[in-house]
Amino acid sequence: MSMIEVARELAPTFSARAADGEAQRTMPADLVAAARRAGLFRLAVPRSLGGLELDPLTVVEVVAEISRADGSAGWTVLIGNALAFFAWLDPAVTKEMLGDEPDVVSTGVFSPQGRAAPDGEGHLVLDGRWGFNSGCVHADWFQTGFLVMDGDRPALRPDGRPDWRFAYYRREEAEVIDTWRGTGLRGTGSHDVAVRGLRLPEAHTAMPLHDPPQHASDLLELGFSSFTAVLLAGFPLGVARRALDEVVALAPTKRRPYQDGTVAEDRHAQREIGRAEAALLSARAFADDAFGRAWDTIRAAGTSTPGQRSTILLATQHAMEAAVDAVDVAHRLAGSTAVAEDHPLARCHRDILTARQHVAFSGERYAEYARERLGVGV
Repeated sequence: MSMIEVARELAPTFSARAADGEAQRTMPADLVAAARRAGLFRLAVPRSLGGLELDPLTVVEVVAEISRADGSAGWTVLIGNALAFFAWLDPAVTKEMLGDEPDVVSTGVFSPQGRAAPDGEGHLVLDGRWGFNSGCVHADWFQTGFLVMDGDRPALRPDGRPDWRFAYYRREEAEVIDTWRGTGLRGTGSHDVAVRGLRLPEAHTAMPLHDPPQHASDLLELGFSSFTAVLLAGFPLGVARRALDEVVALAPTKRRPYQDGTVAEDRHAQREIGRAEAALLSARAFADDAFGRAWDTIRAAGTSTPGQRSTILLATQHAMEAAVDAVDVAHRLAGSTAVAEDHPLARCHRDILTARQHVAFSGERYAEYARERLGVGV
């Protein structure tokens, strides 16, 4: 059975349990166990780390299927694949840290909200508190961003950049602070995590944003940002697909005040649904083309081109914009039906607007693509 078939088989369960996840504010433990067994947290993880290392189009489709069932489940699954970022550590170090356990789950917040100082013995003493650690309730490892300090200033790397790194440490070395009460993605357990005086071997730190990975992986030849786009792109596509499917199912019987006929019979609603479908299908085709072309180049030449990487980021940003519009159309046409907190359209609306706040969907990707095309600041 392919992983796409696995995702489709599990999707009804994730959908049926969405309310449970929101009530518990995290993925229910039995669903975490099912996701682990199915390999959903290893989709994009390099084989050298015990992962499946699927091709980009398959990863996007799997995440889209789970996100269509439940946005919180889709987000939890894609974030759980953060184990892939262990590939920036020395292979001997990852072997020591992870052993032979294939079903390890990691989560990460890369924003440099921590500070660390060298102790002179090959360790860094880390302090910090990080918000939005999705899946931290069931994660085995945490990854959090920090700055190495030189007195009261950030130390500098040899390339002149601030020494911003990711720290990798076990869950039991940190405190999980119960803070997650988000507007959307309510079932992701995105609590705060804090460490105080954690003595961390320098070998357990890395900088994926600026340095190459130390494990071989075709997927990682996309580069850090485009690789993260592989994980993220399926989420908006899946949530928006669910929203449009819901309103299409509702429209034949839904009647709005002061209007003759049903929503399905209303010409304005027909145009809006058609427009949203066209935009979403176009966004999906763009994403498939961008990821597919880069993957073909990697398979043929060993790496992707800068233009292909920037196009991947553009396609992922566009997928979110098209998804937000599609969900908004579906939510508006559903009228008061979508007001009920437990209605799938209400959940889609909350989830897509919350996910859009992620830095990866900030809109900066449009400018990055333009800079690459214009040859400005690259």
